[in-house]
Amino acid sequence: MSEKSVNVLFVCLGNICRSPTAHALFQTRVNDRQLEHSIMVDSAGTGEWHIGCPPDKRAQKVALTYGYDMSHLQARQVSLADFSKFDYILGMDKQNLADLSAICPDHYQGVLGLFLREAGIDHTDEVPDPFYGDEKHFENAIQLIINAVDVLLDRIQKEHNIHSCPLL
Repeated sequence: MSEKSVNVLFVCLGNICRSPTAHALFQTRVNDRQLEHSIMVDSAGTGEWHIGCPPDKRAQKVALTYGYDMSHLQARQVSLADFSKFDYILGMDKQNLADLSAICPDHYQGVLGLFLREAGIDHTDEVPDPFYGDEKHFENAIQLIINAVDVLLDRIQKEHNIHSCPLL
């Protein structure tokens, strides 16, 4: 276990669809590898509309079909303090990244980037916002996130020399 935890923040527009989905899936992978003392996960939105709300019911429904419960999460808005706390701040799309870049302090030393790009996904940079779509849009979003979480977690473990705990 490392002395300081590595802190990862997933960010979308309202923190009710994409970023809580990434948060729930990534947290599950962290827990599966028994890394919860080494890696801390959170999510936020660039907008303030849904502060305190649970994830979108459609996002929750699709996540549950894959075995991921995110009903306990609550939307919050990204803040300047997040740039002091998080080593990785990852936007779901280019607008999220632009909004984050606009408030990012010059002294920020962490990784500010697009989630899929930082995970090494080559065929697309963005997780499209499914909010105004139907279930197939939520399905597409979760598939992109599923494809990226393990790759990102592997990268973080390697870069920070974090080893999974052996199962007893």
